[in-house]
Amino acid sequence: MAAEIIDGKAFAAKVRGQVAEHVARLKADHDLVPGLAVVLVGEDPASQVYVRSKGKQTLEVGMKSVEHKLAVDTSEADLLALIDQLNRDDSIHGILVQLPLPKHLDEDLVINAIAPAKDVDGFHISNVGLLGTGQKSMVPCTPLGCLMMLRDYHGSISGMDAVVIGRSNIVGKPMAQLLLGDSCTVTIAHSRTKDLPEVVRRADIVVAAVGRPEMVPGDWIKPGATVIDVGINRIDAPEKGAGKTRLVGDVHYESAAARAGAITPVPGGVGPMTIACLLANTVTACCRANGIAEPEGLTA
Repeated sequence: MAAEIIDGKAFAAKVRGQVAEHVARLKADHDLVPGLAVVLVGEDPASQVYVRSKGKQTLEVGMKSVEHKLAVDTSEADLLALIDQLNRDDSIHGILVQLPLPKHLDEDLVINAIAPAKDVDGFHISNVGLLGTGQKSMVPCTPLGCLMMLRDYHGSISGMDAVVIGRSNIVGKPMAQLLLGDSCTVTIAHSRTKDLPEVVRRADIVVAAVGRPEMVPGDWIKPGATVIDVGINRIDAPEKGAGKTRLVGDVHYESAAARAGAITPVPGGVGPMTIACLLANTVTACCRANGIAEPEGLTA
């Protein structure tokens, strides 16, 4: 029996609709407009696409969008001065510095210069610590999107056995913390995990976030398990013609879908949820900054 497809594109549209409703209420009841500032340093093509998409979707839900595009040779001092200015701007509730940064800039220094309450990426060391100790924090967008989809599909994931493949600071580690927060039994697996196939086979929930194309074959998947594939990898597709490519996840989709109970596709699974959760985090930050009840269903 084929797995049920978890449609991230449709779910992200639903989340954006909820965000738009909350934004409309903030305007009507409190005369507040959540503001998101995105800072792009340099001209990385992929980053430019992401920034344009973020700006477009921010405006579509009725929020204020501010973009700062800086030259590739911008000094660290100038970038930090801009962040300080945004930290002190009461009309800006979320600040995102698009990564990766040019090599002459210290990413950790820049990320930790953002006020934790405005850190809608959830990367500031204070937010990492708050999440790790089960306190209220800003949560990284991609893991938050994964958690939302799991809650939507299962209702409750309490007591389920979850394996997160990947230990990055951006996805793997915060994903494990969020699953722990929902009372899963969590294993973080990685390239040095002994007998990785057997570790994965016992999981009710598999979150693959390693950045290796189709690394997880279907025979690693427990029958009926839920598979969340965070990977986005571009590989050669000679069947489409010379020089053509296609996107695949970290999971071999066809074989995994034959065993799983539910699975996210690539593309169209986790990817669309990342920006939707960025918008949700900005609304949450606005509410917290003004002592207003946080939007239900849009936070961890």
